[in-house]
Amino acid sequence: MTAPAPPVPLTLTRPPRALAIASFVSSFDRFAVTPMLVLIALDLRVPLAAAVAAASGYFLAYGLSQPLWGVLSDRFGRVRVMRVALLGAALAGAVSAAMPVLGALIGCRIVVGACFGAVIPTSLTYVGDTVEARVRQRALTDLMAAAALGTAVATGLGGVLADVLDWRVVFIVPAACALACAVALRALPEPPRAPIGGLGRHVGAVLRKPWALLVFALAFVEGAVLLGTMAFLATALVHHGVATAVAGLATAAYGLGLWLFSQLVKRLSGRWPAPVLIAVGGAQLCAGYVIVTMNVSLATVAVTALLLGGGWSFIETPRAWKPPSSGRGGNAAQCRRARYCV
Repeated sequence: MTAPAPPVPLTLTRPPRALAIASFVSSFDRFAVTPMLVLIALDLRVPLAAAVAAASGYFLAYGLSQPLWGVLSDRFGRVRVMRVALLGAALAGAVSAAMPVLGALIGCRIVVGACFGAVIPTSLTYVGDTVEARVRQRALTDLMAAAALGTAVATGLGGVLADVLDWRVVFIVPAACALACAVALRALPEPPRAPIGGLGRHVGAVLRKPWALLVFALAFVEGAVLLGTMAFLATALVHHGVATAVAGLATAAYGLGLWLFSQLVKRLSGRWPAPVLIAVGGAQLCAGYVIVTMNVSLATVAVTALLLGGGWSFIETPRAWKPPSSGRGGNAAQCRRARYCV
């Protein structure tokens, strides 16, 4: 059993800059691969369907690792876990850039995805533990805005770098940034946390609860619906003869929609009930899928990416945040629960 870290006064009013940059880098690395799957397939001389595993394996590891990172951060500390994860992501990311065969590349990308899975969820928890309740909503929105910006820059810049230089460079850039973030996070103090028992006992207690398994199953399906198509939008354009750089810029509308609609949701969350906001997000997803199914072009892909970003904002933001209640513990607990929805 680990003793709690020394208390940190709740004097922060926004996410620490190093934390926001780390969230940016995490999102950048997650989505940078989407415009260059065709280039990877051509360079490694494998079918496109096989190259897609480099993205799908990453996404799967990113999602499945989050409950484990949550338990580890409760036991060993938020900052410590993020720094270890960023160091792991930097090492595996650099190695993946040198992999000559697809199998080794997929293995490295799975490790990178699992490591980056710690960053944004634990950052949300850090904000819940350290930011004053009266401004916590704004701080959470700022943190997610940094992640949204990373998504937008990833598909745009990732496509340009892959087209102009080499697709391997796109893996090296976030790896170097992750190393820099791991160093920068040394200055962050650890927030207080309650001690927990053994890791196996803690995870086993959760998995024995039927409602927890149901939540994990629903989150798995939701992630597939919200993000499953993103990996194929830019790929579809490249397959139709569009340059990788242009295809990446078209899908950058996803990050733009994520950021723009999150600002709208912040204004509407106090007036519209959460089920209505989620229904609006679902309608945007349906509309986006219908548009791109009917025709694949620069315009339809850009509109679909924009709607997918808006759908994510309307569905995820109401669940991850509720208005401040009295005291700090309630909202910190909400941020800890939100780790499994990012």
